Amino acid sequence: MISEQVWADAELIWDFHQMHHEPRPCSVAVGLGSHDLGVPDTTVDLYQRGMAPLIVFTGATSPTTRARMPRGEAVHYRERALELGVSPEDVLMEPNARNTGENIRFARALLEDAGRPIESVLLISKPYEERRAYATARKLWPGVEVISASTSMTFSAYFDSIGDPKLVIDMLVGALQRLQRYPGQGFMIKQEVPASVLVAYERLCAQGFTNRLIRLDI
Repeated sequence: MISEQVWADAELIWDFHQMHHEPRPCSVAVGLGSHDLGVPDTTVDLYQRGMAPLIVFTGATSPTTRARMPRGEAVHYRERALELGVSPEDVLMEPNARNTGENIRFARALLEDAGRPIESVLLISKPYEERRAYATARKLWPGVEVISASTSMTFSAYFDSIGDPKLVIDMLVGALQRLQRYPGQGFMIKQEVPASVLVAYERLCAQGFTNRLIRLDI
């Protein structure tokens, strides 16, 4: 049973993780591989609304996607896009990335090799990974404008869609820890975290939502 305080803290962090950007036309839409099949659907929706003339899906497999997408995240995402009516020539695929940094670096290299000039990127991720994806792209793809996007849904709806309350809150807490730690390792730009969000984070850690934290002594 999730207490009112835990729910309020998790929802506050959920909201912070989203960039609240308004989608606008960009050079390319890049869908980041994950377990979330909402990513390809949202990417295709934005493409069909004229927000990007080209799609890149990037992602290999991970322990959470291997069973569901055995041929790789990017492969399954591209197949989904074709099912939804996207022209094959408008969907590029990068099947090797295994983390957010590789998603960005490999997608950038793919587009450079294809001779596609990129001025702006519409970056589609899981809802609670928007800020992390944005911060990573700003670090690893300087010189382009980055617009973050994800499937539009409330925290309550996402909570229900996953069906595992502890997993959802563990993921929110883990993503926030990375936002604080990774800039010092050169993985992303630094972003200020409001004091209220940090307090919520500390309370959730104290409540045991720590399964997605990375060790600080390595």
